[in-house]
Parts: sequence; structure tokens; C-alpha cells
Amino acid sequence: MRQRELIAESTTPDGDALTLTVEHGEHVVRVRGETLMSARLRGSEQAMATLAFTSATLDRDARILVAGLGMGFTLRAVLDRASSNARISVIELLADVLQWNRGPLAALAAHPLDDPRVDANLGDLLDYLADHNAAFDAILIDIDNGPEAFTVAGNDRLYQGAGLDLLHGALRERGVMVLWSAFRSAAFEKRLKQCGFAARSVTARALIRCGS
Repeated sequence: MRQRELIAESTTPDGDALTLTVEHGEHVVRVRGETLMSARLRGSEQAMATLAFTSATLDRDARILVAGLGMGFTLRAVLDRASSNARISVIELLADVLQWNRGPLAALAAHPLDDPRVDANLGDLLDYLADHNAAFDAILIDIDNGPEAFTVAGNDRLYQGAGLDLLHGALRERGVMVLWSAFRSAAFEKRLKQCGFAARSVTARALIRCGS
């Protein structure tokens, strides 16, 4: 088996290279040659759902927003914990990531986009919130590798005051926002608190899975 097999390639809205490869038996998505997501490292994405469900009161009519589809692992973990009446919206900026999750990536997380509780949307998270007068019990964000722009430059506004204010306003009373990051940022935690969040950092294992 070749160590790296190119499955698909495209570009981001900024014009940077976006690739889907299989490396040592595992799917990997890269931006500008840097790893954005890997099927080998899925535990922290799944932990986001666990944290959301233990931190918020999610009743049978819970509304949950998953921002950043990735390889579908966070969405699958949400679906496995949510009731049959829950409504889960997905917002994904990259059209190819949505397409790949309906194609070569679909089986990795057991076809989560096929679940009737899921409403998948293409676009920017803050634009989506501004256009939809919706309040969520939980918002799970896994868009960049932390609270700074990585996928596209425009994502930086997500992590600044105006973006955080919009996210805070999109939560129902006692709602929770969970944001994935590869590192801890004291400056970001400070901005969260300034925008009304009760912020804390939680460490999660990546749970590396050996390839077959």
C-alpha cells in the first residue's frame, strides 16, 4: 500500500490547497499541506459531544448546532446521545467537506448526514447565525485548530468580540458552547468571559486508533 494516496483535491475560499488523502490506512484532510483533521485522531471530537451533554440541560426538543462538520465524528457523537426528537443543524464552510462526507468519508462516522434529525447547511457560521433567528441549547464548534484563523483568514472574526457576542446571543438560557482547540489560550478565555461566557478549559484525549 502506498503511504499516501490522494483521494480528492480542491481549494478553500482563500485559494489554498485542500486535499483528502489516505495515509497508512487513515483518511486525512489538509489545508496548505498542514493537517486539518485526521480519522486517526477522533477522540477529542467525540468528547465535545460528551461535554455538551453533561454541561447543558438538553431535553427531548433540544436544538443543537454543530459548526464544522469535519469527518462527521462530532455529529455522530451528538446523534448517539440525542433523543429522537432532537434537531441538529450543521453549518460547514467548505462545500467539498460536505461532499466528501456524503462520499468517501460517509462510512467513517456511520453516515451521520443521512439521519433525519440533521439539517446540513453550507456557509459561514456567523452569517448563518445572523440569517437564522434561532436559539440553541448547545453549539459545538470545530472549525479551526484553535481560537484563531486556520482554515480561512475570515474565521478570525469568530474568536473576537463581535463574533462571540453573536454566539452568546444564539444560546438559550443555560445553553453551552464547546469549542475544539489544539492548545489552551488564556487570551481567548478572557475574551469569552468578557462576552458573558463562564469559560473553562477541558483536556481530552485524542484516542489514536490503529489503522487496519
